[in-house]
Amino acid sequence: MQLEFHQLDLRWEHLRVREPHRQRQLLASLAESGQQTPIIVVIAKDGNTDYLVIDGYKRIAALKQLGRDTVEATVWPMGEAEALLLSRSQRMSPQESALEQGWLLSEMEQRFSYSLDELARRFDRSTDDWRRSMAVLSFR
Repeated sequence: MQLEFHQLDLRWEHLRVREPHRQRQLLASLAESGQQTPIIVVIAKDGNTDYLVIDGYKRIAALKQLGRDTVEATVWPMGEAEALLLSRSQRMSPQESALEQGWLLSEMEQRFSYSLDELARRFDRSTDDWRRSMAVLSFR
């Protein structure tokens, strides 16, 4: 489905590290071939926007830079927390940095009251792995 940018809630954008060289590569690819992979959204529950973006922030930024008005999106029929967990567990892009993992874990713990044990179980990781990711945040 095609969505206009004003319909999107970008609240999770801060969980991704900015890498200018990768963004330039994505921009060039989108300019040459168009959008090949849809962003992932869920229906927003807050009423301010129509769709909450789960994955695709860099594609959105590049498409805006190219002067586009819309983005191809796939709507997942689930809640925000479940979609964030599923997206991260199925991530096909390069591995997230420890910082990005720590940001996500902190948000999931604070916003949705997930315990580290629950997050470790959902991601099939040890609690010690997550504690190391969370420790990265203390260096911010």
